[in-house]
Amino acid sequence: MTVPAAVGSPADACPGFLRALESADEYAAIETALGLVDAGVPAERVLLELVAPAQVEVGLRWASNAWSVAQEHAATHISERVVAAVAARVDPRPTRGRIVVACMDGEWHSLPPRLVAEVLRLRGWQVTFLGASVPAAHLVSYLHRHDAHAVALACALPMRLPHAHRMVEACRRSDVPVVVGGRGFGGDGRWARRLGVAWAPDAPGAADLVADERALRRVPPADLAHLADDEYPSLVKRRAALIDSALADLRARVPGVREYDAVQLDSTVSDLGHIVDFLAAAVFVDDGTLFTEFVEWLTGILVSRGVPAGAIALTLGHFAGALRDFPRAAGFLGAGLTLLDQRAGASAR
Repeated sequence: MTVPAAVGSPADACPGFLRALESADEYAAIETALGLVDAGVPAERVLLELVAPAQVEVGLRWASNAWSVAQEHAATHISERVVAAVAARVDPRPTRGRIVVACMDGEWHSLPPRLVAEVLRLRGWQVTFLGASVPAAHLVSYLHRHDAHAVALACALPMRLPHAHRMVEACRRSDVPVVVGGRGFGGDGRWARRLGVAWAPDAPGAADLVADERALRRVPPADLAHLADDEYPSLVKRRAALIDSALADLRARVPGVREYDAVQLDSTVSDLGHIVDFLAAAVFVDDGTLFTEFVEWLTGILVSRGVPAGAIALTLGHFAGALRDFPRAAGFLGAGLTLLDQRAGASAR
């Protein structure tokens, strides 16, 4: 068992907390967090200054291939147990209305919205946390049965933005105001503004926003007039064909791909699907930076796992040829190729 660090500030405890996550020592992690609470550190600070930054570090270690998927999952599970333990130790009683917190349909990163839910609970709200990947119809059905002051929706991946728009509109038809958060809406909330929905950068921001119903409802309308050209739905319809043709192209041009085992093949198909999905999301919000930021992130992930950046360039080039009649998608793919060229040039110097 990892020995818990001496009680101090959450920042002081974070290195020991990370060691507990690394060694999958649930008991030491919980003891560290509860030790802070018992020493008088507010539970909100423990959640936001210990658990949240540690989880960011967990994600970075997975992205750099320093930790396996199994290690990341184990650490995330322990962090969830820590959040539950802190919530149980404080156990606040609600004095305000109900807030429903949920992940977008298809979104499985549930720890960040769980932290938001607990911060809202600590501030007196009656919180219902619906967890990961909540279908829009089920969310609306729940809202019809329970009187909610507001809905807080989380999205970690921008490729889910089309789903997010449908969920936001479904909640609005139920006359329930919505606040959204998560990296999926952009670090500055720019894609939330494009969808015409209130955005909060963090849990305290979400708590402040839901407390101000006028601000929550006072948002500009969605700016999606560009969808009238049907490029987005046409691209979505071609998703499976694009993945199949890109895989065939890789097999023809990269001999090693023909020797992939089932696991490698599944991973490659998944990556191809993500490229198409992020491209479609960029077309949906008409913002090429969504796609180029994804290309930069994916390149870092794959290069750390031994996949050359050139393989990504081959795929983007293939998609650009296949989608030459899709002006926005082709432009975004061209920007992604330019980014990879610049990256290659910088590496060569």
